[in-house]
Amino acid sequence: MGGSTRLRTYNNATAVITGGASGIGRSLGKVLAKRGSNVVLADIQLEMAQAVAKEIESSGGSATAAELDVTDAQAVNTLLQDTFEKHGRVDYMFNNAGIAINGKFHDFTMTDWQRCIDINLLGVVHGVYAAYPIMAQQGFGHIINTASIAGIFPWPTTIAYTATKHAVVGLTTALRAELAQSGITTSVLCPGTIKTPILEPGANSERWAGNYSEEKLKAFLDGVKGMHPDLFAEKALKQIARKKPVIIIPAGFKMFWWTNRLSSSLGISLGSKISQTILKKIGG
Repeated sequence: MGGSTRLRTYNNATAVITGGASGIGRSLGKVLAKRGSNVVLADIQLEMAQAVAKEIESSGGSATAAELDVTDAQAVNTLLQDTFEKHGRVDYMFNNAGIAINGKFHDFTMTDWQRCIDINLLGVVHGVYAAYPIMAQQGFGHIINTASIAGIFPWPTTIAYTATKHAVVGLTTALRAELAQSGITTSVLCPGTIKTPILEPGANSERWAGNYSEEKLKAFLDGVKGMHPDLFAEKALKQIARKKPVIIIPAGFKMFWWTNRLSSSLGISLGSKISQTILKKIGG
């Protein structure tokens, strides 16, 4: 228990990752373990998380799996407390779990909105609330929240997702300012297109609001080019080590951020063109 009173990068650090069973979370866990971290893979899909932990352990890393629903604030708090008791520290809290729902605004139901808010936004809030008192007690820590390029650009056809990811960016940057003198820092990941299960048309029965041809959706998503999540994790961890506040990967997606910062009207115009292109391809 205990040890140094400084953040470890990354050897012998302890990292909790929500959504750790697949996609970006899985890759972050693998790369962190390769760099010597003790990794806790938390996911509602326990068997998948256990398989990833076993894969990491068989490669000589340290990982455990935990079943977690990030919409349950008490469960998130319990996980963080248990992790602290076991390892004596929590260096990194990755609030990474999230869902995406695509479609036209008028096809989104209030249920769609509530699910996105509960998981994408409140799931992050629960993670921050659980990690903060531990990090305040130990005097150090780094909270990393996964948003999206949709959190810094008016990305269309994912309206509830875009809204929650904008909120995650605002939460993370405002919290970083507030905690600037505390020894605790925050960063927000804004991935562009990453080839994860979130891009698979059949990955989630609630993935699309409205009625679209499965054939057209598959053709559209099969044509999407994206970065491998392992490469994303490698690049992200380099920037996290440098304590960058807003991390946009792949770098080419910074163009969307710059455009929107230069002119909101220009950003909206570009977003409109993207919307028309996507809806045309999926038959919307």
